[in-house]
Amino acid sequence: MGPLSEIIFLVASYLFGCLNGAYYVGKQLSNQDVRSLGSSNAGARNAGRVFGRSAFIYTVIIDALKTIVPLLTAAFIFDINGVLLYLMGLAVLIGHIWPVQLQFSGGKGVVVYLAVALALVPITLLIVGGTLLIGLRIKRNFIVVGLIALSTIPVVLIVLSKLMLAFLFIIMLLIVILVHRNED
Repeated sequence: MGPLSEIIFLVASYLFGCLNGAYYVGKQLSNQDVRSLGSSNAGARNAGRVFGRSAFIYTVIIDALKTIVPLLTAAFIFDINGVLLYLMGLAVLIGHIWPVQLQFSGGKGVVVYLAVALALVPITLLIVGGTLLIGLRIKRNFIVVGLIALSTIPVVLIVLSKLMLAFLFIIMLLIVILVHRNED
């Protein structure tokens, strides 16, 4: 595959990421921009707070699908793997957080981060879930416990000797943490 094809896959992945579930669900349900309501974030959690449980669920589904579809299509139809596939996951995350059509104001990337893990290394989600359950029994702060749970993905990948993939998840985790820095 040539450099132009790789760039096309990366740009397409970014554009998939720009399909912001919370924004479109908010527009569909009440013709409002979720970014001007609640926490002003175009993510599933804010959509759920502002528009209700069904908005949260629809947003998670949209954001997960927009991540899984390009990654699995690239892997299974175009036989793409390795670094390009990993960079495509990163491009979806960047598109979700900084969508061009929403003036670079999107979500915080948690669902996309988890969906990349689901597409590339689904076993890691068992560790994330277990960590989240145990952590919430100890401390009730969902954001802190959630970010700790998310950090288990690169650790598991290092243990599994998937170092390049671990590096990708470290980069994505740092981005997710940076956009969460103003949360409680």
